[in-house]
Amino acid sequence: MLTDAVRTLVISDLHLGSFLERDVARRPAALAILEDAVASADRLVLLGDTLELLEGRPQRAAAAARPVLRRLGAALGSGGEVVVVAGNHDHALVRPWLAARLAAGRPLRPATQLPRSASPALAELAGWLAPARVEVRYPGVWLGDGVYATHGHYSDRLLGAALRGRLGDPATAGRARVEDFERAPGADAGGLEETLATILPDGVGDGLGEALGSARRTLLGGVPLLASLPGARGVAAAAALVMEQGVHRRGSIPAMAEVVRRLRLPAEHVLFGHIHRRGPLAEDPEGVWQPLGDAGPRLHNSGSWVWDSALIGPAGRVRPYRPGGAILLDGGAPPEVLDLLSGVPDRVLRGRI
Repeated sequence: MLTDAVRTLVISDLHLGSFLERDVARRPAALAILEDAVASADRLVLLGDTLELLEGRPQRAAAAARPVLRRLGAALGSGGEVVVVAGNHDHALVRPWLAARLAAGRPLRPATQLPRSASPALAELAGWLAPARVEVRYPGVWLGDGVYATHGHYSDRLLGAALRGRLGDPATAGRARVEDFERAPGADAGGLEETLATILPDGVGDGLGEALGSARRTLLGGVPLLASLPGARGVAAAAALVMEQGVHRRGSIPAMAEVVRRLRLPAEHVLFGHIHRRGPLAEDPEGVWQPLGDAGPRLHNSGSWVWDSALIGPAGRVRPYRPGGAILLDGGAPPEVLDLLSGVPDRVLRGRI
């Protein structure tokens, strides 16, 4: 377990290399602010989906990520540390090592330490973060007594049960180990790709990733056209309402708490990303982020660094899906959710849509 005596900045879902350039950390204004925040920390946690690898363009993702991560590593300096945790969009960073371990029947712990050589892509990413020290954990990492951080994609494995109100049903109780969650498909195509690519031989799994990545890019390529159609803004507002009220509050957040319970993690605070929804915020209803009540952990989400027009909402309101979220751990104090890009105008952050 890592000590909580260091100032730690947690960020998730940079999605560097996004096809539509929705990854705002490549914008000079956003990167400068993030760089300053990292420079004031002793430790940086990259909590998953640092690279956008589900779109089947790993070389372009690497080209976009390299200058960003080099600047963050330099901001930390040789005395700083980076903890890398893979998510579902950059699962390929750890997939070869995990597949070998699962095939050998070796168990996975909730904070398993991986070598930087777990994949060539991971080794390259770790090199960009020099001169900071780099540690790799999966599926999560302990950041202090009772403080656990994970990307959060395991919640997808229970999302259907959560939306049906059946998280407590004995029929859904089979997943209680890390390897159980690792082998189970998620609720989206990304989760399916993770699972199949882990099970299938390398050549077949790689081909699957390329095919699904091409399909994903084709779908994303139509987003700007859809956004230009009459009534698109109203459709986006409706979609945001469904995602917030119908999926995340009723499904993803309770499912994340249930993952923690099933893995029997002795955590008071659980930090995650994945759903791109920063919180808890002062405006959130009481209990949303502690769905198991006093018997369960307090959940905290770091938000994302992705501009998503369908979810951000109009200016002048509280916008939990706006990019620039982070979580600060400082001196044993409770986790503090930050909005690092609140002062940056929308026009600077908006990408091609």
